[in-house]
Amino acid sequence: MTTRVLVTGAGGPAGVAVIRSLLKRADLTVFAADMDGWASGLYLVPAEQRRLVPPGRNDDFVPALSRIVAEDQLDLVISTVDVELLAVVDRRDELAPAVLAAPSRETLQVSLDKLTLAERCADTGRAPRTELAGPDALAVEWEFPAFAKPRQGAGSRGIRMVQDRAALEALPLDEGLIVQDLLPGEEYSVDVIADAAGNVVAAVPRTRARVDSGVAIAGRTLHDPELQETAAAVAEAIGLVGVANVQLRRDRSGRAMLLEVNPRFPGALPLTIAAGVDIPSLVVDLFLGRDIPAKVPFAEIATVRYLEDVIITVDEVLESAHAGHQDEL
Repeated sequence: MTTRVLVTGAGGPAGVAVIRSLLKRADLTVFAADMDGWASGLYLVPAEQRRLVPPGRNDDFVPALSRIVAEDQLDLVISTVDVELLAVVDRRDELAPAVLAAPSRETLQVSLDKLTLAERCADTGRAPRTELAGPDALAVEWEFPAFAKPRQGAGSRGIRMVQDRAALEALPLDEGLIVQDLLPGEEYSVDVIADAAGNVVAAVPRTRARVDSGVAIAGRTLHDPELQETAAAVAEAIGLVGVANVQLRRDRSGRAMLLEVNPRFPGALPLTIAAGVDIPSLVVDLFLGRDIPAKVPFAEIATVRYLEDVIITVDEVLESAHAGHQDEL
């Protein structure tokens, strides 16, 4: 009998990558879910294994997921969406007997709050100086320009350069901004997986040679002990069990420093998988209580990405889209 796994967020790059990875395993039956009937990842699995769910912020999301678990007799649920993880992480018991493959609530909260993250990782020596805008930041002698960004949130929304003391004093206090030392050097993404004891199994650095809508569309993996050790230290500091993407950037002196942590599967996951670290497969075994290797090596390879079509019948997409619309009404 195969293990039955549901992957949510099937419309995003991470969801598609996870589904494609798990479909290679003969011992798994993969279900795909999304809030949108047009999500491409839904159509990577057979029609009888496609599911629609409410948005992660909707009060009905967790009950709907629980019903799917019961009806489909699922063993494991993998969410690839931040907001869904936050909605369900404290309600894991409602998915029983299925297991939720996700970090702890504490790890999620620390990762998604950039001030708390910097404070938690301060002892690693690789977190930039970080202060809340206002009196705390004004009490520091910064090397300008410095950098300000929202304490919470993803991507480049709300970021700004702080050119001098006057700009620092002018920062609004109602936007939850933090001020950090500027990290002007090259940026790297490090895909990390840690076992049940918090030991880092693999930390795979990637360059972001080309980025589109926040997702790397070209880049390479590279063996760099400093990047690997820095990402591993961050993962251990936040108590990671499972997968996270640790973003690093070099400071003025060239040292790799913490930028942020995304406590979920990254969009550029196919490169890490091709390099030899099949994180989705490892996550399945980890959260089902199976043994995983203590260390997994990886190769230095490169990737370029392109848009790929999934061709389906008109009836398939219209039926799914209509069902999704009805769920929202």
